[in-house]
Amino acid sequence: MDITIHQTFLPQDDPDAALSFYRDTLGFEVRNDVGYEGLRWITVGPVGQPDTSVVLHPPAVDPGVTEEERRTVTEMMAKGTYAAINLATKDLDGTFDRLQAGGAEVVQEPTEHPYGVRDCAFRDPAGNLVRIQQLR
Repeated sequence: MDITIHQTFLPQDDPDAALSFYRDTLGFEVRNDVGYEGLRWITVGPVGQPDTSVVLHPPAVDPGVTEEERRTVTEMMAKGTYAAINLATKDLDGTFDRLQAGGAEVVQEPTEHPYGVRDCAFRDPAGNLVRIQQLR
């Protein structure tokens, strides 16, 4: 089989803040920005990797989501326990410094873990956990 990761989805509750974080702070390029009934779906991705994208979408707007589920999603997002993404870079320290200087909420400074991974972590404006690993 020949399978790749094409898109992943992360919720956002403030499209302008999400765009600022992913485009201006992380350096992703905007691939699409679609508005519908006052909501926005923004597709971003790393420069030079046109086949890999992150869709920043309004949370819990699917037709089958109940009001109780919508409240649960909103509560989990507020606590930062709803969604996460793992990214990777060759320059973890430089990336950490750039994100910190850009005002991103630091969760964990660059750390060497006993299981062989060196990474750091931030929260995006919606509370999603963004972990960044050192490529070796």
